[in-house]
Amino acid sequence: MAHITATSTPQIEADRRLLQFETYEDYLDSLITEHDRCYLQDTVAARTIAELGYRSSGETLSRQQFEKRLAAVMNFLYPPYKPYELASEGIAGGDPIQKELAIRERPNRVGILSTIIFLRYQTKKGFEVSGYIDYANRLSNQDWKPFFKYGQQVLPQPTDLGYYHWKLGKTMSNNSINYKVCVDPVKGLVFQNRYDRRIICVDPSQEPGANTTRKRIESDIYDHVILYDHVVRQRI
Repeated sequence: MAHITATSTPQIEADRRLLQFETYEDYLDSLITEHDRCYLQDTVAARTIAELGYRSSGETLSRQQFEKRLAAVMNFLYPPYKPYELASEGIAGGDPIQKELAIRERPNRVGILSTIIFLRYQTKKGFEVSGYIDYANRLSNQDWKPFFKYGQQVLPQPTDLGYYHWKLGKTMSNNSINYKVCVDPVKGLVFQNRYDRRIICVDPSQEPGANTTRKRIESDIYDHVILYDHVVRQRI
C-alpha cells in the first residue's frame, strides 16, 4: 500500500486565519467596526449586520460555513487517529522482526490473521523476561510507530497472554480479545482462538496446530523471537 501524505489546498491555506477564533461569535466580532459599537450599543445587532455581509468587502461566512471550514483546517493540521491506520506504512524497518511484523500488521488489523509473538530479552540489570503477546490486541491499544520507525522495543507486560520474569519468579497469564489461555495435560500451555476455536500450541516439540505456522526470527532487538501465525476461519 502506498504511503499517502496529506497536502494542503488554497482553500485550507486561506482558512488558516479562522484558527484565531474560538467561536463563530468571535469571528463576527472581528468584522464589527468601531462605529457599530458606538452607535448601535447592541452586540447582537452589530453581529447581525456583520453576518448579513455589510461589514466585509469579501465573503462573509455563515455559521455552517465557518464551522465546516474550521473543521477542515483542524483535520488537516491535526489528523484524527485512525485505529486501522498502518503504523508501519511508509517505514522501511531494518531489523528482521520489524519487517516481519510490518508484513503481518494489516492482516492482523482486519482479522484475517492472528499472530502471537513470543519475545525473550534481557533487562538492563541482566534479568531475563519473556512473554506471549496477542499482536492484534496490542495493535488496537498501543502506538507501534516508535517500534517500526526507531526500533524501540515493544516488551511483554503482565497483562499479555503470557508473562514471566525470571528474577522475580513472576508468572502471569491473561485471556485477550482474540485468545483464551488454556493448559493441556499433554501439550502444556496453549491458546484457543475465540473466533474459530482452534488451538495454538507453543511447545516447540509439538506441532503448532491447524491453520497455524511457527517461525523463528533472528533479531538484534530481542534475544529470542518466535511468531505463531494463525489463519482465522469463521465458525460454521
